[in-house]
Amino acid sequence: MRIVAALGGNALLERGQKPDANPQIENVKSAVNSLGLLADEHDLVLTHGNGPQVGVLALQSANDDSLSEPYPFDTLGAMTQGMIGYWMLQALQNRLPDRPIASIVNQTLVLAGDPAFQNPTKFVGAVYTEDEAKQFEKERGWVMREDGKYWRRVVPSPQPQRIVETRIIRTLVDSGAVVVCSGGGGIPVVRDEEGNRVGIEAVIDKDLTGSVLAEALDADIFMILTDVPAVLDNYGTPEETEIRSATPAMMRSKGFAAGSMGPKVEAACRFVELTGNVAAIGRLEDCVKIINGEAGTIITPGGYYGGVVDGRPNTFNPDKITE
Repeated sequence: MRIVAALGGNALLERGQKPDANPQIENVKSAVNSLGLLADEHDLVLTHGNGPQVGVLALQSANDDSLSEPYPFDTLGAMTQGMIGYWMLQALQNRLPDRPIASIVNQTLVLAGDPAFQNPTKFVGAVYTEDEAKQFEKERGWVMREDGKYWRRVVPSPQPQRIVETRIIRTLVDSGAVVVCSGGGGIPVVRDEEGNRVGIEAVIDKDLTGSVLAEALDADIFMILTDVPAVLDNYGTPEETEIRSATPAMMRSKGFAAGSMGPKVEAACRFVELTGNVAAIGRLEDCVKIINGEAGTIITPGGYYGGVVDGRPNTFNPDKITE
C-alpha cells in the first residue's frame, strides 16, 4: 500500500519540553521506531508539523540586532524543513539502512486572496502568560491568542491548493524511497502578477497539506498521527467516548473545535470524500494497529473498515449485503 502519514508536533516536541535540539532528536528516533514498521511493508511518505520550531526561529530572528528586519515566515519554514528533515532523514537511514531515504524542501501553493490572511489563527512558538502576550503585541505587533491555559502567537493559515514538487515526490516514491516532505505544511507561496511563485507570510496546516499530498500521490491510506488514541466524541463530558469508525458525514456532524481536533477531522474527511480511500487519526505508536483496524479512528466512505486484506485496505462491509 501507499501510506501518507502526517506527524503531530508531539512526535518532535512534547508539550512542556524545552525546544532544544537533543530532546527533539530523541523524540524523532522514537517516532521512527514505529514508522519503520510501516516502511518495512509499504510505500511511506511522511510530513510533519513545525509550529514550535518556526516560532523559536521567529523569536530569534526578531531579537537579532544584526538584521535590519526579521526573516519572513516562508524563509523560516524552509529553515525548519531543513532542520527537522535532517533529523528524520538520519533516523530513518539508521532504521532502514537498505532503503533509499529522501528529505526535500518544498513549496505549497496558496491563494493570495485567501481570507485567512485577514484572520490569523495558526499557533506558532512558545507559550506565554497573558501579561507577556500583551507585551509582545505592543512591542512587536504580534497577534496573540489564548491556547488553553496560556497564550501563543498566531499567524495566517491559508488553505493549501497544491504541492509544487508533487511530481518529484511521486518519482522518489515510485523508485522505492521513503520521502520526508511538506514539513510544516510546506513553504507558503503565491503567484504574483507575472505568474511567478513568491513566498508569503503564513504557516499552513500540516494536516490539510498532508491531505492534498495524499490525494495527489494516490495514497491508499492517509494517517494523522498524534498523541491521542482516537477522536473523542463528547470530549470533556461524562459521556466521552472514542469514535472507532465513521463516515465523513458522521465526523462533520460532530462540530469539532477549530483550535484542536477540527483541522485534523477536516483533513481526513476531505481525503476520504475526494478519493474514496481510508483516513485515520490515532497515536503514533499505534500506527501498525491502526492500519490493521485495531486502533484509532478510521474514516471510510461507508463507515466500515476491515483492516488490510490481500495487501489492500478493506472497506467492504459484509453486513450491508441484502438478499
